[in-house]
Amino acid sequence: MVGIRVDIRKRYYRKNDDKKRGIEPAFTLDAKFDAGNELVVLFGRSGCGKTTTLQCIAGLLEPNGGKITVNGKVYFDCHKRINLPVQQRSLGYVFQNYALFPHMDVKKNIAYGLKGLSKDEKRTRVQEMLHLLHIEGLEDNYPAQLSGGQKQRVALARALAPKPDILLLDEPFSALDMVVRMKLREMIRQIQRELNITILFITHNHVEAFTIADKVIIFHNGSVQQTGTPEEVFYHPNNSHVAELVGLSNIFEDAIVHEDKEMHKTLMLKCGDLQVVANKPENKLTKRVSWGIRPENLLILPLQGNCCIQGENLFHAHVKSVVNKGASKVLVLKIAEHRRLLMAEIANHPFEEMEIETGDECLAKIQRNKIVIF
Repeated sequence: MVGIRVDIRKRYYRKNDDKKRGIEPAFTLDAKFDAGNELVVLFGRSGCGKTTTLQCIAGLLEPNGGKITVNGKVYFDCHKRINLPVQQRSLGYVFQNYALFPHMDVKKNIAYGLKGLSKDEKRTRVQEMLHLLHIEGLEDNYPAQLSGGQKQRVALARALAPKPDILLLDEPFSALDMVVRMKLREMIRQIQRELNITILFITHNHVEAFTIADKVIIFHNGSVQQTGTPEEVFYHPNNSHVAELVGLSNIFEDAIVHEDKEMHKTLMLKCGDLQVVANKPENKLTKRVSWGIRPENLLILPLQGNCCIQGENLFHAHVKSVVNKGASKVLVLKIAEHRRLLMAEIANHPFEEMEIETGDECLAKIQRNKIVIF
């Protein structure tokens, strides 16, 4: 198979300070996924196992069990006792802090991993990398003379210079400003298309994850929760952990499903004292489900006098707080009759037109076609 296949277990232990003085598990990684020659994002919160997975693939850590293959070559096999050293694995690794050699100029940093080539071959390959990463003219500079974006490009050039089968990127853009990040995201996509290799890319940024990826792998507490295209994961999360990670901050768990024979395309979801009408999903429903809605899909309407509140999924709400996000405002709302909190996100211009402040009352409408059931 072209690409990578991972099926590994890795356990960490901590000493137990009780009288038994034993050892108990502190964290268990159980990662299983495969990918072709595509750009794959490993996504999840800090400590969920993403970096450990990359380090096991790279040979920096040894799993406790399982198997890793890249382009059909076995990197690790617990049963066959195969564990190739780092230098025998055809991969490039870009660390979060770049890890450039400060005493070497750019061209020497890039050439560092080129073994077994003549001087002319090394010089040619370095020039190819300078051109690919658009850093011509910087070859005689030292890392201290480079900007953050330039250092990142040099680190990418060094990783790609030996023509690896797979490229591992551990939060490569986390220290860069937004404009530089956007440029480098597009550059990574172009590199993947041009070189046609597997790229595994770690990020905490869900915007970055869903704009750059061909495939997204969601990690939570050491295990893979869901794998799919950005659209599949974003619009069809398969559990509350994934839903929260992809932006459904309004999540209601253990809702009772009420289906009416006369309601062919809709159903009622009752979660405690709150009930909403939702579109029927394509997949088969159980009697209890979870559901959520993104803050940007929650509509806020002004409260007009003492009019009777009527309408589908329309609720009387109290504005508890307003948070400025720059281009938008996030409102925390308390649903008056149901003791529930909801978050809504509104662009600045429509928010200013509504003239709503903390302490005001309004109407909150949960759009039926925007409800995600999982």
